[in-house]
Amino acid sequence: MRKSILLAILHIFFIQLSFAQSPKIVAPGAAVDPFHYTIEKSNVYTNASVSCAHPLASAIGAEIMKQGGNAFDAAIAIQLALAVVYTNAGNIGGGGFLVARQVKGKTFTIDFRETAPEKATRDMYLDKNGNPQSDLSLYGHKACGVPGTVAGLFATLPYAVLPFKTLIQPAIDLAENGYVITESEASALNATRKSFIENSTAPTALVKNSEWKSGDTLVQKELAQTLKRIQKSGAKGFYEGKTASLIVAEMKKRDGLISKKDLKNYTAISRPALEFRYKGYTIIGMAPPSSGGIILCQLMKMVEDKPLADYGFQTTKSVQLMIEAERRAFADRSVYMGDPDYWKVPIKTLTSDVYIKNRMADYDSTRATPSSVIKAGIIKESEETTHISIIDKAGNMVSITTTLNNSYGSRTVVSGAGFLLNDEMDDFSIKPGVPNLYGAVGGEANAIQPGKRMLSSMAPTLVLDKNQNPLIVAGTPGGTTIPTSVFQTLINILEFGMNASDAIGKPKFHHQWLPDEVMVEKEFDPEVKKQLQSMGYTLTERGQIGRMEVIRILPDGSREVAADPRGDDSVNGF
Repeated sequence: MRKSILLAILHIFFIQLSFAQSPKIVAPGAAVDPFHYTIEKSNVYTNASVSCAHPLASAIGAEIMKQGGNAFDAAIAIQLALAVVYTNAGNIGGGGFLVARQVKGKTFTIDFRETAPEKATRDMYLDKNGNPQSDLSLYGHKACGVPGTVAGLFATLPYAVLPFKTLIQPAIDLAENGYVITESEASALNATRKSFIENSTAPTALVKNSEWKSGDTLVQKELAQTLKRIQKSGAKGFYEGKTASLIVAEMKKRDGLISKKDLKNYTAISRPALEFRYKGYTIIGMAPPSSGGIILCQLMKMVEDKPLADYGFQTTKSVQLMIEAERRAFADRSVYMGDPDYWKVPIKTLTSDVYIKNRMADYDSTRATPSSVIKAGIIKESEETTHISIIDKAGNMVSITTTLNNSYGSRTVVSGAGFLLNDEMDDFSIKPGVPNLYGAVGGEANAIQPGKRMLSSMAPTLVLDKNQNPLIVAGTPGGTTIPTSVFQTLINILEFGMNASDAIGKPKFHHQWLPDEVMVEKEFDPEVKKQLQSMGYTLTERGQIGRMEVIRILPDGSREVAADPRGDDSVNGF
């Protein structure tokens, strides 16, 4: 036993030594060239693989694993890289959830969701007449929850094998020396320019005098210095010291609430994973304060006893069944789900076979069931997000969803620190029955309380095959559309036999109880739309739904990896 432990320690030591002596990962002409890169939507790799929102971040993750790191090393390095190259959602000013399964079978999750500041109050976004002032929870200093991402990185570090200073260096190099932006990044920065200026109190690297264009270089010197403080001092380099002082100083400029005490007291929490079975497959997800895992469980179990494969992909029969499942799961979300440290969430009942079967007892395959008659079941007991899917050579599986909530969060850049703060306070129920940014309605379970974590829809997900071997790593951004997008992707693979690229590329639909409408992407089958409308459904065409990142283990053990065609998402591996 002692010999095996010694050998493991020596193995890690030699990996760290060899890595420290290797050339920089990020540099012109290096393994990851920030000025010359391409987007790759799908591939098959025999060893390690990653899919995420930006090609530079996915390349960094693959290179970390190629040089001896595992999936957890890659997860840390990718999140830090996304904080630089995917500024509208990659973050150190936000938070998220990690769901993981180690190669020996241990599953766990890390909750690094943001929290309400100590000075937050239940009615802080209501005017004197009790009317909601939604802009205050969406933009500017008062919209910010206490960031959790950096604490989440260090909670992940014990599972990694490389030193943190090595994992953060690629992000530092990207921030300090710059990288070229894509056409979609340029468009997003230009579209948000006015909001950056209105909600930030000092000039920011994200704004320049002329418009951004594809191929421009974005350099973020202040962000590089913030990352260096984290590299030198660990989590204290963010939650204490100069960076904390800069955050608090920024808050004081415009009535923000985050204090030094809030920052110092923030902790990431390890929670048990939410696991359930679907036709012999094991699905592993995130428990509250994310609603995503419970909703996904309910959705899968609501359709489990139906012959979906016989119904066929996106036939009227299969879509109508899935819509009605989505309607009922979101009705439950509105009443029963919140931070389990502040509200008793009846997880066992909500995910039980008996309860879920009863929820579908009034399902009618011939017509729409109006949401006005669908309430939460009777129990006696964020849209700009980003996702990372990783499987390493050994078989460690990591699924991470992080967010700033709205695109570019609160649009508030911390002066002198160079990073955006979130607008996650909007994910609370600012008033019972009043919808948030994504139209989600909530109540007492998700009311604002100091220190409380706001309810999320994030659904980082793992799937094991019927022999308990790794099969799928999946997740997506998209606010309330997250669990329904994951649901449809898993059904596409497990029921309709699609490959990963087809499973995520097909048009999606979404229903969330209220408003009582079915949102569909514009490519959705027009004939099915007509038939659904004749059954009483209101359909609304909208832009893209989600940006799935999926890895699927093939029968020969290789990894089929797919990045969503809806953005700059890209895969990498070896």
